[in-house]
Amino acid sequence: MRFSNPFSELDRFEWILWISSIITIAASFLIGGGGNYLTLVASLIGATALIFVAKGRVFGQVMTVVFALFYAVISLHFRYYGEMITYLFMTSPMAIWAAVEWLKNPYEHGNGEVKVAHLTKGKIIVMSVSCAVVTFAFYFILKYLGTGSLFLSTVSIATSFLACALTLLRSPYYALGYSANDVVLILLWIIASASDITYLPMVICFIIFLANDLYGFYNWRRMRKAQS
Repeated sequence: MRFSNPFSELDRFEWILWISSIITIAASFLIGGGGNYLTLVASLIGATALIFVAKGRVFGQVMTVVFALFYAVISLHFRYYGEMITYLFMTSPMAIWAAVEWLKNPYEHGNGEVKVAHLTKGKIIVMSVSCAVVTFAFYFILKYLGTGSLFLSTVSIATSFLACALTLLRSPYYALGYSANDVVLILLWIIASASDITYLPMVICFIIFLANDLYGFYNWRRMRKAQS
């Protein structure tokens, strides 16, 4: 897989989407009164990661790892232990694994583009059973830790697991998994922002993420069609 300046690969719409995302996140940070620069940095990194994941570029997975580390620290501060555990011990390692798999499976006629794969019935069954087991186990772990918004945090575990697994499997449906997770996280950070307005950028962050993930689903379906 050939390496190049990743930003040179963005088309006009993607530049508009990325710049709009950056401006919106920065504006929400200022509206929220600033102060928590970690949330700003994490949001900017996350928005950048998604635009490249949507293009099927390994650079997006590298940025996802960086975002996961920042986000885990933010979640720990607000006692969203489910989010901390998910991003530190699931999202980050699986993003590294996905980066390796994407490097091993390039689309031979693409410009650094990953080869889109098809889900088999066996993969779907294994993924579904694994998701159920992981979610069930983490519910009790999160309950023991006194996690805030326990129900939403548990749902977030399930949607995050499915999204990570589908990303690893190189399926366009990874974006729907992340979109579902975005909705859960928007609700979680609205609750957090009600207590501390400096967390408003996290709400805006995941609204932006939702828009990027929906674009990712569209673009991956377009990639699959072009590759086939």
